[in-house]
Amino acid sequence: MTVHLIVGAGMVGSTTARLLATRGEQVRIVSRSGRGPIHARIERIAADATDADRLSELAQGATAVYNCLNPAYHRWLTDWPPMADALLTAAERSGAPLVIAGCLYGYGEVSGPMTEQTPLAATHPKLRMRADMWRDALAAQRAGRLHAVTEVRASDYLQAQSILTLFLGQPLLAGRRAVVPAPLDVPHTWTSINDVAAMLVTAATDERAWNRPWHVPSAAPMTIRQLTSRLTELAGVPAPKLTSIPAPVFRAAGLFAPMLREFQTTAYQFARPFVLDSSAATTTFGLRPQPIDEALREAITLLREAPGTSAGTAAPFPTAA
Repeated sequence: MTVHLIVGAGMVGSTTARLLATRGEQVRIVSRSGRGPIHARIERIAADATDADRLSELAQGATAVYNCLNPAYHRWLTDWPPMADALLTAAERSGAPLVIAGCLYGYGEVSGPMTEQTPLAATHPKLRMRADMWRDALAAQRAGRLHAVTEVRASDYLQAQSILTLFLGQPLLAGRRAVVPAPLDVPHTWTSINDVAAMLVTAATDERAWNRPWHVPSAAPMTIRQLTSRLTELAGVPAPKLTSIPAPVFRAAGLFAPMLREFQTTAYQFARPFVLDSSAATTTFGLRPQPIDEALREAITLLREAPGTSAGTAAPFPTAA
């Protein structure tokens, strides 16, 4: 019996686990608490993601090892290194391909559409760390330590932690004004969590995907104003009332609101067009993004089920193991 080992039971890990289980695959999903989706084919395991020996034990015989972790932003510099090292060790000892759920942070500020060949030029320590994680994993593969490695890079999620869920969704669904720390009319790529899962599974099981990064097939870019207009229309609530926080006010607010302070690190992504080119994945694997209306309807359901939160407190969606 083959098994897929997924480390991290947040939205990405849980969605990937469900997709594999519905396809008839056996899944082990690891988190600190042992939580995860309930399904006959999903084994939920409590373990420390920094425990390389325990992860190596769980990875024995695995079809693939998936790094779906996402520590809280303010703890990236301390939490990511031991987690990434433990996943590398588990993949090395088991001989299973390592599949990393990545992001676009490693590119840093860009001046045009991003492809997989765009240089990893981020300079901020937190953003450069994500680029270094990929460089370290690829170096391990080229040195013969890993059987295979790949990284799946997505833009801001539609149904998980993002500017949409943290700042916009709940006030707009309640008919209130949403205050957002970003310009309203700049094109931006948004990614469905279901497309992330589909790309992760493809990258794990198709050898053509190994030893290089891939961009998740994503819908055409939309501005915040366009996205929220469609969201409210689908939800049957009043048209969006939006206020963009001026940059000086945004910086001052970060002194008192932790989430705003962390968001300043990646605010550049909304200052000018931030466009993901995912044509390589669509051409190579025939994958197509989930229709934007379907993804937004799922986001609406999740937002309505989530407890009320604010930008200065916890996120309405799980972000880590």
